[in-house]
Amino acid sequence: MSLDNMPRYSGGCQCGAVRFRVTGAMGDASVCHCRMCQKAAGNFYLPLVSVGKAKLEWTRGARKRFASSNEVFRGFCGDCGTPLTFEAPDGIALAIGAFDEPEEIAPKVQWGTEAKLPYVDGVHTLPGHDTMGDVSSASYLTRLVSFQHPDHDTDDWSPAKGTNP
Repeated sequence: MSLDNMPRYSGGCQCGAVRFRVTGAMGDASVCHCRMCQKAAGNFYLPLVSVGKAKLEWTRGARKRFASSNEVFRGFCGDCGTPLTFEAPDGIALAIGAFDEPEEIAPKVQWGTEAKLPYVDGVHTLPGHDTMGDVSSASYLTRLVSFQHPDHDTDDWSPAKGTNP
C-alpha cells in the first residue's frame, strides 16, 4: 500500500508546542481506568490508542517524559501539560483526546476496571448543557478568546496572547 492510501492522523497538545503525525493503521483503542492512568490524565480514565505498526513522527517540539513506574513512561507537553503518551516495553500509545479528530478513534475495550470510579457508568445519565447555556452565571464566556492550537497542522504557531497568570 502506498503512503497516499494509508490512514493518516495528526494531533498535539493544547498549546501547539508539541505536534505528531501517525501514518498507517493503528492498533487497538481502549479506555484505562487504572489509578496510574487516572492520575496521568487528571481524570476519571484515560482513552488511549496503540500506535502498533503505524509510523509515529513528532512534527513539532518534543514531549517531556515522566517515569510513572519502573516499566512505563508518560509523555506530556512541558509547556501546557497535555497528556500525550503511554510508553511501555511493548510499544507506545497516544492519548485519544490529543488527536485533531478524536471522534475517528473509538475505544473497543476497557482496562484497569478494578479501579473504575463507581459513578463513571452513570455519567451519561447526568443532565447535559450547551457551553453557552448558562451565560448569566458565567458571563466571561461571551468574551472568551481561545489560545488553544487549532485542530489541524499549522506551519507556524505562537499563541501571542496565551500567558500563564
